Amino acid sequence: MTRTLGLVLVSALLVSGTQTMSAEKPPDSGCKDGASRQFDFWVGHWRVTEHGKPAGENRIERILDGCALLENWTGAQGGAGKSLNFFDRDDGLWHQTWIDRSGGALFLAGKFGNGAMRMEGERPATGKQPAVRHRITWTPLPGGKVRQLWESAPAGKDEWSTQFDGLYEPAD
Repeated sequence: MTRTLGLVLVSALLVSGTQTMSAEKPPDSGCKDGASRQFDFWVGHWRVTEHGKPAGENRIERILDGCALLENWTGAQGGAGKSLNFFDRDDGLWHQTWIDRSGGALFLAGKFGNGAMRMEGERPATGKQPAVRHRITWTPLPGGKVRQLWESAPAGKDEWSTQFDGLYEPAD
């Protein structure tokens, strides 16, 4: 259910831009509380490198009166993707729904703690691949930089391997 809801939300946002999907709240209500702003350190236009080499460019913007973050990734090798990130007051967790131009998707959830945002999720097994756990940690660094560490492990095992270790530096 969460996965389906996440895809519906991302689809609606990508099709309609930053318009709200309902008129339940007045346009100026927004999400101004502390929990909804924990990921604001990621907002901005970024040049991203991995091990000193260009990895891509990322633009993270607040949308829906500050209730969500929309990620717009363009990889140095031509890949591209988007994610919708939001704090769910009902379960007290941050959620990310990611989709890339090849149809790859991730569904993550987690919390801000110990100075970093960490979200995890599991991709179910398919006929081609076993189930895989994913863990992404975003850590604000001095000088307005951000480190993004993406790790994966076989489902049911604690054998994490690095998929991406990127350094975000302001592009503007």
